Amino acid sequence: MTFRAPVRDLAFALSAVGHDALIARAYPDLDADTVAAVLEAAGAFATDVLAPLNRIGDIEGARYANGAVTAAPGFAAAYRAFVADGWNSLSAAPEYGGQGLSKAMELAVFEMVHAANMAFGLCPMLTQGAIEALALHGTERQKRLVLPKLVSGEWPGAMVLTEPQAGSDLAQLTTRADPDGNGGYRLSGQKIFITWGDHDAADNICHLVLARTPDAPPGVKGISLFLTTKYAVKDDGTLGPRNDFRAGSIEHKLGIHGSPTCVMLYEGAQAELVGELGQGLPHMFVMMNAARLQVGVQGVAIAERAFQQALAFSQERRQGRAVWSGDYPAEIYGHPDVRRMLMLMKAKTEAARAICLTTGVLADIARLADTEEERASAQARAELLTPIAKAWSTDVGVEVASLGVQVHGGMGFIEETGAAQHYRDARIAPIYEGTNGIQAIDLVGRKVAMADGAVMRGLCAELALTAETLTEVPELASVGRRLAAGVAALERATDWLLANRGAPSLAAATPYLKLAGDVIGGALLGRQALAAAGDPLSSGDPWLQGKSALARVFAGQVLAQASGLAEGLMDGADDLEATPATALVS
Repeated sequence: MTFRAPVRDLAFALSAVGHDALIARAYPDLDADTVAAVLEAAGAFATDVLAPLNRIGDIEGARYANGAVTAAPGFAAAYRAFVADGWNSLSAAPEYGGQGLSKAMELAVFEMVHAANMAFGLCPMLTQGAIEALALHGTERQKRLVLPKLVSGEWPGAMVLTEPQAGSDLAQLTTRADPDGNGGYRLSGQKIFITWGDHDAADNICHLVLARTPDAPPGVKGISLFLTTKYAVKDDGTLGPRNDFRAGSIEHKLGIHGSPTCVMLYEGAQAELVGELGQGLPHMFVMMNAARLQVGVQGVAIAERAFQQALAFSQERRQGRAVWSGDYPAEIYGHPDVRRMLMLMKAKTEAARAICLTTGVLADIARLADTEEERASAQARAELLTPIAKAWSTDVGVEVASLGVQVHGGMGFIEETGAAQHYRDARIAPIYEGTNGIQAIDLVGRKVAMADGAVMRGLCAELALTAETLTEVPELASVGRRLAAGVAALERATDWLLANRGAPSLAAATPYLKLAGDVIGGALLGRQALAAAGDPLSSGDPWLQGKSALARVFAGQVLAQASGLAEGLMDGADDLEATPATALVS
């Protein structure tokens, strides 16, 4: 299961989605060479330190005993090295010890981390969300004593929402936060599915917990956000006694075995309010939205890992006679359908990467642009793309990992090759941080509806211009034509959604999100192909020439289906409401 960090792919993708222009205007001390150096160093860490632990984590996993969790073999030392090298603090504000780099660069680095070892990457990933939540809503004490430790990674963060009866419906949560009479609170209750909720990789762990005060109203308006730490934090920043919460067990899961998924028991744990009472869900959404984009990157990462392994296997495994070369026995890469699968895997991976990095660049512009108008425009576009980045990219991760197993054939179905691990690991990403169905509902119910559809329509207009440009380049003209048809289908579907709000649009939400991801991904691949064709080295570089081939493959196998997908989502919504469960059983 060899892995090579895709440094060149990431550097090219960052440039193609506008990162060069971003750093030119907002980061005067940062240039393309520095970006490349950061990516190279991160790639080396991911390849040399994290990737060798991936299979160990899958086989041996995290361990639980006597109320404590031990990280998978090698993970604790790797985490300490990750922190010591500064990888946790890339985009955090310098005032809290961060390096102040772009969100897009952080996403690129974390893609390599997740690709090397997805179970490991979950720990620092959630810490990034905790950093953003406390930076916006934390008290001065929390920002002084806790936030710098989160930024450095010395103290990782965990997101604590789910309860047995309250998964996606957080209005049902019952964990209590009772005032302690000294300005703090005591937490009591049980939480489940808490990723890296306990472990031995750090001296302290910071939990951001949703809970209710005794007089809180029912529903989401009664939820508040609290910070509790494994060990008390004294006013001078040193650690005090152990707090009153512990792991009750860890889950046995389909995949990501190296990531401890904990049942957490809060037994009067000392806690502090974060932000305002009753505003817990909006405050937590800061952390959740950061995590959703990161989970989209996980989808890209596991797709990249599965693709790399399948490509390597296809060049080693010899079966049958190659129709192009006549070789026998031939590398299976020489069989047309195997090559089709591999090119589709690569094209979808690069499209998902471009969507996620585009969203990251927009988030940076929303913070750093000179005018309020530009910041607001970038923020609206980033909000529109976030559910697409999360859901479409994680669906791609599962599809590509499945194709990776298929390329391996029977060798992929057995555990020894490792292809099955990528498939098992990939499957969680469409589920956590809001299922992909919830992302689709968010897209059609909130994001497309922004400004009565103006944000999505503005994006479609830009995609149409990309299609027009592509049609003017002979080798990409077919991409342009299919993209233009895809954009037209997306516009029709958008108009239909806005005219059929409520149950019809919700029934069509998931196919609409897929359509949007297909079209946006195809456009971004087209832009990459244009950038590669304009590179003065393109005539002698097969890698650059391959960008056009990937755009054409995506257009022929994905964009070509856009019109049918649009018609289907509009025609099929009524059947969902009209079909009772009794119609589905004999």
